Formats: sequence, structure tokens, C-alpha cells
Amino acid sequence: MEELFEIKKSTEEVNLLSPLTWAYVGDCVYELYIRTKLINETNLKPHKLHIEAIKYVKAKAQAELLQKIYDELTAEEKDIVRRGRNAENHHLPKNSNVQEYMHATAFEALIGYLYLTNQNKRIKEILKRLTNGKKNDINIKY
Repeated sequence: MEELFEIKKSTEEVNLLSPLTWAYVGDCVYELYIRTKLINETNLKPHKLHIEAIKYVKAKAQAELLQKIYDELTAEEKDIVRRGRNAENHHLPKNSNVQEYMHATAFEALIGYLYLTNQNKRIKEILKRLTNGKKNDINIKY
């Protein structure tokens, strides 16, 4: 299967990017995953899709997801999470506390880093774990 988007940076170049850049991309990748899941599993209209998606992409939800999978991450992935969590972000969260926001940024950084380094299989493993694992964290039923 041909990739939809071509990533032109090498792993070495991605490693030099700011963890906030990884998070910027990871936010988009994760939100697209949630939106696709909602489209596949519901018949909601756009406004309701948006309301439902917010439940899964808000900082508190992402921080909780990271906590659930953290022990299953590789040492390299934990380092990416650490760098994402510790990145100096001058954005103040509106609807979460600072700690939740930092952990959500770490989750997004992990997803973004994996995406930018073409580790799509690993992204799928992580997201599948969150949707079909013992702890069914993203469970959309209608």
C-alpha cells in the first residue's frame, strides 16, 4: 500500500526536531485516528462527531492514555515521552491542569515521533492496545 504522505526527513533529522514539533504532528495523527474511528463506528452528524471527538483528544484523556501504556513502551519510547513531557511549552492549558497538559504533550510527541520516523506499525499497535486491549480505554458504542 502506498503511503498517503511522504516524510522526507531521516530519523537523525527527526531526532533533532523539538519534541513540541513531534507533538504538533502527533496531535493531528491522533485526532485523525479518533475522527476515522468515529466515522467508522457511528452515524453521527458533524457537530456531534466534533463533540464526541473532544472526549478523546482533550488533554486529560490523552494523559490517561499515556499512563495506561507507559509500562509497555520501549526504553527509546519512554525517552521520547520524557522529552515531550519536559519540553518547555509557553502555552497555558484552558481546560486541564499543567500536569495533564504536559503528559498529553508527551503522548502526542510519542505518536508524532513514531509517525515522522515511519513507525506506522508501532503506532497501530499502540492505538490498537488502547482500543482493543484489556483496558478498553477508547470504547465508542452507539
